[in-house]
Amino acid sequence: MRVLLFTGKGGVGKTTVAAATAVRAAGAGNRTMVMSTDPAHSLADSFDVEIGEHATPVTKNLWAEQIDAQSRLESNWREIQDYFVQLMNWAGVDTIQAEELSVIPGLDEIFSLIDVKTHVEEAKYDLLVVDCAPTAETLRLLSLPEIMNWYIERIFPVQRRLVKGVRPIMSKMTSLPIAGDRFFAAIERLHRNLDAVHRILTDEESSTVRLVLNPEKMVIAEARRTYTYLGLFGYRVDAIVVNRIIPDDVTDPYFGKWKDIQAEHLQTVRESFEPVPILTARLFDREMIGVSLLEEMGREVYGDRPVIDVLFRDHPIRVRRRGGGYVLVMRLPFVAREDMDIHRRGEELYVRVGTYKRNLILPQSLQRLEVRGANFVGDQLEIVFAKAPAADASETGRSARG
Repeated sequence: MRVLLFTGKGGVGKTTVAAATAVRAAGAGNRTMVMSTDPAHSLADSFDVEIGEHATPVTKNLWAEQIDAQSRLESNWREIQDYFVQLMNWAGVDTIQAEELSVIPGLDEIFSLIDVKTHVEEAKYDLLVVDCAPTAETLRLLSLPEIMNWYIERIFPVQRRLVKGVRPIMSKMTSLPIAGDRFFAAIERLHRNLDAVHRILTDEESSTVRLVLNPEKMVIAEARRTYTYLGLFGYRVDAIVVNRIIPDDVTDPYFGKWKDIQAEHLQTVRESFEPVPILTARLFDREMIGVSLLEEMGREVYGDRPVIDVLFRDHPIRVRRRGGGYVLVMRLPFVAREDMDIHRRGEELYVRVGTYKRNLILPQSLQRLEVRGANFVGDQLEIVFAKAPAADASETGRSARG
C-alpha cells in the first residue's frame, strides 16, 4: 500500500493539494483514502461534503476521514492515564487536574498516526494520503514515535523489573499505587504500535513526503528547514509542490512586480531542491473546492505523472564500508557546521540540527568502533567510524616495563 504525507507552512494550500492528489489518484482507478491529522481539519471544506472520523465516501474510489484526536487518545492512553491519575490523586492532586496533567503534549496527534498502521494492515486501499498539520507540528509528530520508543525501550523495562520486586513489600508499607500488569501491557502495546508506524513511514518502497510551498521567501526558508529535519529522521521527500504561481497570461501591470519576484523564488526552489521533482500549480481564479475543481488542480500539478508512483528515491541515512572502518552518511542540506552538534554515548549517536535532536542506535558493526571524524561532503554529513589507533609499540613496551 502506498502512503503519501503532505505538509507545508500554514496557509500554502497543503490540504487542497493533498485533496487534489487523492481525487487524481482515485480517478486513475486507485482505491484511495485521504485522512487528516491536522487538528484544524479542512478536508471537508475542500471536498464540500460532510466528513466524519471514519471512512466517508466522497466519490468513486475515494474515501476521506478527519481523525478525532481526542477519541484516539481515549482508546490508546486510557489504561496508562488511569495509573498516572491514581498516582497524582495519592499525592493530593485533584482528579480533573490529574487527568489534564497525565496527557503528554502531542500525544493526541501521535495517536492519529496509529490510523496509518490500521489502514496499511487492513489493506483496503491502494493509496493512503495523509494531510498533516503545518510543518512545525508535523516535524514534532513524525519525531515522536522514535523519541517515545527510546523511552519505552529503556525506562519501562527497568521500572517493570523494579515494580515486580518491590510490590509485595511496598503494598504492606504504603498506600502508594503500584503499577500493575495492565499498565505495562498497555505500554508494550503502545510501543508495538509506534514501532509499526515508524517502520511504515520510513519504508522507502511505500512511504514518501510531498512538501507544499508558495514562491515566497519565508515559505521557502521553512521548506528548506523541513526538508533537512525530515532527512534527519529518515523520511523521504519525493516531490516539492509549488502552489499559487501567477500564470503567464496575467498581464495586468499590478502583478508585474509579483511575477518577477516569483520567478526569482522559483529559481531558488530549483537550486535548493533539485534533483527532487518540482511540481507546480498556478494561482486559480477561484477557490478550488469540490471534486471537479480538485480534479482540475490534480491535472495541473501532476500532468501525465502517475500520482501513486514514488517520484524520487533518496537515502537520507545509510552506512557504507570505507577502508578498515565505516562511514555513516546523513543527507542534511541547508545545514551549516555551527548549527550541528554530534557526540557518542555508548551504543547511541546523538545528532543535533538546530533545535531538533535525534538519537541513533548504532548497528553492531559500528558500536565496536569509535567516531574518528565528521565532515560535510556537499549536502551530506559523513561520520567516520574506525578502531581506536593502536598504542605506539615503544610506548607500550616502556609502560609494561614501568
